[in-house]
Amino acid sequence: MSRNAILFAALAASALLAQIAPAAAAPAHEADYVEVSAYLQADADFEAWYALRHNLKRNFDDICGDTFCEGDYSNIESLRYTCSVHRVTGRIGMCGWTFAASDEAIEPVHGRIVARTPGWFCRSPLVAGTTVESLLQALQGEAPLYAALPSTSMTLFDGLVDCL
Repeated sequence: MSRNAILFAALAASALLAQIAPAAAAPAHEADYVEVSAYLQADADFEAWYALRHNLKRNFDDICGDTFCEGDYSNIESLRYTCSVHRVTGRIGMCGWTFAASDEAIEPVHGRIVARTPGWFCRSPLVAGTTVESLLQALQGEAPLYAALPSTSMTLFDGLVDCL
């Protein structure tokens, strides 16, 4: 092999290593999405987020008996509403609402209690690209369950109908 060929091969290998090295030094998986409360910065945004969650639970409790809480599960409870948010852009990855319920029966011979305890995770019908700021603005107020979600006429109530 000629001296020029060896030199060329060495330069090519160096160039390849220079391209690979920065990628290898970077973290394998940087957290792009965080829970919404880890994204929010302003006190007003935190207050809006916690007010939204409080009002959603209250709205659900107000309608549960006449809608979703009939039949076997008369005690469906709202557990938590949460969203994943891209830490740089503020765009929502997904929002969802978790629920749990129970149906207990007494076994008459032995006195044992048999319980069925289902849970539900209801995805919010959000349009792709929705930001947390636009969600907080759209769902402010006393009745966020019925407010139109950003860029759509769908509501969180609509999402529950398809889920519960």
